[in-house]
Amino acid sequence: MKKEVTVEELLAKAEQPSKDALRLHPFYKGKIGIMPKCRIRNFEDFAIWYTPGVAAPCKKIQEDKDLAYEMTNKWNFVAVISDGSRVLGLGDIGPEAGLPVMEGKALLYKYLGGVDAFPLCLDTKNPEEIIQVVKWLQPTFGGINLEDISHPKCFHILDTLRKEMEIPVWHDDQQGTACVTVAGLINAVKIVGKKMGEIKVTLIGAGAANIAISRLIVTAGVNPGNIIQVDSKGILHRDRGDRGLLQTKFKEKWHICETTNKDSRKGDIKEAMQGADVVISASKPGPGVIKKEWISSMADDSIVFAEANPVPEIWPWEAKEAGARIVATGRSDFPNQVNNSLGFPGIFRGALDIRATKITDEMCIAAAKELAKVAEDNGLHEDYIVPNMDEWEVFPREAVAVGNMGIEQGVARVRSSEKVRREQAEQIIKQARDEVQMMMKKGFIADPDK
Repeated sequence: MKKEVTVEELLAKAEQPSKDALRLHPFYKGKIGIMPKCRIRNFEDFAIWYTPGVAAPCKKIQEDKDLAYEMTNKWNFVAVISDGSRVLGLGDIGPEAGLPVMEGKALLYKYLGGVDAFPLCLDTKNPEEIIQVVKWLQPTFGGINLEDISHPKCFHILDTLRKEMEIPVWHDDQQGTACVTVAGLINAVKIVGKKMGEIKVTLIGAGAANIAISRLIVTAGVNPGNIIQVDSKGILHRDRGDRGLLQTKFKEKWHICETTNKDSRKGDIKEAMQGADVVISASKPGPGVIKKEWISSMADDSIVFAEANPVPEIWPWEAKEAGARIVATGRSDFPNQVNNSLGFPGIFRGALDIRATKITDEMCIAAAKELAKVAEDNGLHEDYIVPNMDEWEVFPREAVAVGNMGIEQGVARVRSSEKVRREQAEQIIKQARDEVQMMMKKGFIADPDK
């Protein structure tokens, strides 16, 4: 008979990653570094890689700057940009304190997508200065990942850079989280036997993630009138007392007021959850942000996405006890991790492989559908609505889907065949993973327990 797991054991498991992180971060003194990718047979080779030989490719690039994609690593460089103003569930902790997160992001980019990403934490919170810095970085990078930047300025920064840059600019807290959430929602709805166009969806939180989720789930087929969204002051609706502020300072929220909540329901989280088929929460860390009795008031076969990090708004076992049929969180140590780490490595792999000028919402939806299809191919069930990060085939499949859509939409600089792009993505990702395993085996990455 299977041993029953106690709440105490579940809590201990949930707390263990934080304990391990405090031990291992100082041991390794950072999670990423730089390794050469060219052969160095002897010191004479530096005449090729540096002066005098390097002048020749410099002159070629001066004649045609697109040759930087051929002669440098620009084709695979991504900058992870943050001002530390809204880090994970920690809030405005500053650029230095945000650096471990950005390093972790770069690590995931490399191991899961074969992408060479650099964490760049900026000592400014001024949106115009952030925009200018990113523009200055454009010659070096093939793409930009904005990360953990507070709203509403994150919307202005992203929108401006997407219009004015020649390389893809992506805000992972918006587009990445939304992409993987859509993938999970597609499969969760399928499991419970409901239809995307008929479900009632409650969104708890109206920050960058849930505003993007609201937009993408509509693109995926959810009726906007069936969406109810809650911010810190209650349900968003057209008659809010702060409508003037929303119209001038929080235009994205006001758009939600105008386009969702067809019945003009009012109240707080409790009222918003009543009768809902789906709750998607991207608010503040719990537990206790969502109460068990509120889940009990949802429709039959309810679906709960509690995505706050590092602690979900409600523990998964509590949501199940309250009647939820499918529960997802943003954590890797629970089933159904709806986390943007399933999205950005493959999405950027696909965007870089076609040298995209932007990443569109349609490219995100293509990635979401492919993520959902991977899980369906592997066998859907209530504790498996999206693939796991260790199913490495997810990322090249996602990359191909993104590349296909980018080519179809005309945002690709190169238009190689699907077969070529699949083989290239698989080779790059496999090599990145094999390199880490090789360095561990050879002792170049130390074992902290020896």
